[in-house]
Amino acid sequence: MMLTDERLDRIRGQLAANGKVLASDLAARFRVSEDTIRRDLRELAKLGECRKVYGGALLPSPDLGSLQMRSNMQKSSKLALAKTAAGLVRHGQTLFIDAGSTTLAVAQALDRSHRLTIVTNAPAIAIALADHPNCTILMLGGIYSTEKGACLGSQAVREASRIFADLYILAACGVDTTAGITSLDVEEAELKRTMIKQASLVLVAATREKLGTTAPFKIAEASDIDHLVVERGTCDEAAFEKEQVQVHSV
Repeated sequence: MMLTDERLDRIRGQLAANGKVLASDLAARFRVSEDTIRRDLRELAKLGECRKVYGGALLPSPDLGSLQMRSNMQKSSKLALAKTAAGLVRHGQTLFIDAGSTTLAVAQALDRSHRLTIVTNAPAIAIALADHPNCTILMLGGIYSTEKGACLGSQAVREASRIFADLYILAACGVDTTAGITSLDVEEAELKRTMIKQASLVLVAATREKLGTTAPFKIAEASDIDHLVVERGTCDEAAFEKEQVQVHSV
């Protein structure tokens, strides 16, 4: 019989290889009960090596530091995602764009000939659009977080709830068909939920480390995403399409 430590190491390997595990599959593979596997997953979760979800576990979403630090990572990937995401924006639209390094790249890639109204809680995004001759920029107020590079809190939520947007360009910490869209910060999650309610369409552009992972605070279901922009081969596109998500691979 396989020892517990050996089984935990095998589960770690499966998580590293696939980003997720299913309790039923592990139970069959190791010839143990699903209750045993659930105990194993609880132990790994206590160690911070996974996050339990219904039916299994996912890798935790990485905390990659401040907005400034994240803006210097994976620049070429983010530029490719941003170009495709910006191509989905239409002339005359009102957009929510929240704080994030990939959403910042999207703002920089927007067609400068389009007349747009941009609502953002991120000063960096407002500054990036300063050269846009046809853009009206509305800043959401609130308590400014230097770590997040964004205004958060009740004031930002209240102001966002008074605006109707055509499209919300959302920065997610984790994106998965089972866990949905998740955030590392409770105040960010609250504002993002408000923006989703106020927007007709939701667009998420996600780099590979965000996919198949989950963070502590739930924002929405995967099915609430209308457009998902990803690098080719970095997610199970068919699984998202079953949730009525239009996947754009770059």
